[in-house]
Amino acid sequence: MSAQNPDAQHVTDQHADAQSITVIGLGQMGSALAGAFLAAGHRTTVWNRTPGKADALVARGAVRAASVAEAVAASELVVVCVLDHPAVRGLLAPVTGSLRGRVLVNLTSGSPEQARAEAEWAAEHGIGYLDGAVMTTPPGVGDSASMVLYSGSPELLAAHRATLAVLGDPVDLGADAGLASLYDAGLLGLMWSVFGGWLHATALAGADGVPARDFTAVATRWLKTVSWFMTGYAEQIDEGRYPGADATIDVQVAAIGHLLHAGEARGVDNRLPELHLDLMRAAVEAGHGGDSYARIIENFRM
Repeated sequence: MSAQNPDAQHVTDQHADAQSITVIGLGQMGSALAGAFLAAGHRTTVWNRTPGKADALVARGAVRAASVAEAVAASELVVVCVLDHPAVRGLLAPVTGSLRGRVLVNLTSGSPEQARAEAEWAAEHGIGYLDGAVMTTPPGVGDSASMVLYSGSPELLAAHRATLAVLGDPVDLGADAGLASLYDAGLLGLMWSVFGGWLHATALAGADGVPARDFTAVATRWLKTVSWFMTGYAEQIDEGRYPGADATIDVQVAAIGHLLHAGEARGVDNRLPELHLDLMRAAVEAGHGGDSYARIIENFRM
């Protein structure tokens, strides 16, 4: 008896779990999503307003749908990733009847309020609904290290977790359909703040001839310590108490002065650290100089 080819067994196992999936919207992200489903062996139907955008996927084995109605009818699981939520509704409202009983996974960026409105619309028409946010750029789709946030029905996510996991690690945020969009907005804000701080610091070090690569190697290590502080500060925020056992705002006001002086001496734009200083001073003036930096969250709350 000949030995079984392990690669052939892998293909057999992969297609045994294959599911029919439709992807509507083939921009860079939508194409990456469809490509990940194809790579995992799923029967993938695709539709885009400009049909030519499906050519590369069809060459890989995807089925090109001639219309949104045909695309929806092809699969139990329908993934949509288009420009915005009005575009989602514009495409899907005419095929509401066909969507009934199916699962709609909306990976279109939008606000929490828009996501909740879509979830309500879906529920009214007997459509299963998950809202999601892909926390990577298209090249990162399909990497298990990338997160895809989901909110809506935990039961639906559990039922389709294995299929959706080919896009990235599925993170369940719970039954409130707006949470994926809310986290997405907050995490993007965090990203831009980190990028801004890193670029300011890299410009500062670079003024003295330090290569960005060398500085960044140390900076990324430092961020691990920063994340440790954030974890502790999160507990303080949830409790509404801000003990300054590690470093008080008073101390950090003094420390940021050194950063500002270094920036001024090197001709570096200091507007970003000056904003942080303004927030710290406001806390001190309100009598909270002895608290931890986490106290500054109160400056953001209105």
